[in-house]
Amino acid sequence: MSATATAVGDHLRQWRQRRRLSQLDLALDAEISTRHLSFVETGRAQPSRDMVLRLADQLEIPLRERNTILVAAGFAPVFPQRSLDDPALAAARKAVEIILAGHEPHPALVVDRGWNLISANRMIAPMMAGADPELLKPPLNVLRLTLHPKGLAPRVVNLHEWRAHLLDRLRREVELTADSGLGELLTELRAYPIPGGQPPRRALDEYGGVAIPFQLNTPAGLLSFFSTTTVFGTPVDVTLSELTLETFFPADAQTAQALRDTAAALPA
Repeated sequence: MSATATAVGDHLRQWRQRRRLSQLDLALDAEISTRHLSFVETGRAQPSRDMVLRLADQLEIPLRERNTILVAAGFAPVFPQRSLDDPALAAARKAVEIILAGHEPHPALVVDRGWNLISANRMIAPMMAGADPELLKPPLNVLRLTLHPKGLAPRVVNLHEWRAHLLDRLRREVELTADSGLGELLTELRAYPIPGGQPPRRALDEYGGVAIPFQLNTPAGLLSFFSTTTVFGTPVDVTLSELTLETFFPADAQTAQALRDTAAALPA
């Protein structure tokens, strides 16, 4: 039994267990025998490059971790990881900026897997006004800024609901990616006190129970938003696969008008 075979088998077994799949479930999905999968996981069989990729695809393993498993199996990484400044990603970078600018006068931003701000349109800065300058230094972590007592938290009207929503989303991302950095961020955010012992507020009830709004007190008044999340479809680059576009839409007429007024006052 080779050390390489054992290592790749350990990786695959851990991801299968993380996805709560039995060997039979995964074998059926990957169209291989349970016996062969068992041999791969225990190191009795060395999987081919194609087999590693097939199992990784069925397990929905993030591209970054697929590269790790390929290396563990003795193969070169398949998925490149390039900076957004790389000329090869120029088209993707342009698409992101077009979407951000086109979403105005509504706020929109792009974050990486760690929830660090990559880019944003002009409408985001006014929402961050008043936050502790330390929280605004790069790399600016959007979740930390939102939930920190010195960040936006004191101004989030429905903080209990929004905090629970963000923490649950982050928890699911930790489960999906097995990213230790995200796990540490989740632990940190859970420890933040709620400013002023803010009582629960059922903003959800005000919108028919169909979505959780983000409600923020600002100099322009109370702004209420619905948010959507967009990712690149079928990316083959690690960097692109880890980008998330967060777009916000006004949940009421007052917010829509306030955003139009704010945009009109911003420099072009």
